[in-house]
Amino acid sequence: MAMGPILGGGSRRRRSPMAEINVTPMVDVMLVLLIIFMVTAPLLVAGVPVDLPDSKAGALDQEQKPIQISIDPTGAIFVDDMAIPQGQLGGRLAQIASTSREDGGPRIFLRADRGLDYGRVMQVMGEINHAGLRKVALVSTQGETP
Repeated sequence: MAMGPILGGGSRRRRSPMAEINVTPMVDVMLVLLIIFMVTAPLLVAGVPVDLPDSKAGALDQEQKPIQISIDPTGAIFVDDMAIPQGQLGGRLAQIASTSREDGGPRIFLRADRGLDYGRVMQVMGEINHAGLRKVALVSTQGETP
């Protein structure tokens, strides 16, 4: 606690406590928090601003994540990061289709290496279609074509 000024030269009075509050540290903290919020607030809002109409429809089921089917440069197939032997892809896809309650099956993201033969990718897409899975999306990266 800060002490007040000493009164007079010869008086033997005690120093009185200073009744002022030092707000400089609090102002510094508040300015830092203000800057942090000003920088992070625009990052929290992503996408194109759109004024959406009202609807009485229920929300879509967003809890079910899509099935990822990947084909690496060697032609090996992975379903959700689990390697599938060559002849067992059809059985695994049929199992996925049978456990789905949606019409057309769950959403499938097909990721294939750019160096693969087109026929290999079409063979996997044929297996997906044969299993009754109709919601297939081909995944690519965003960029310019060479």
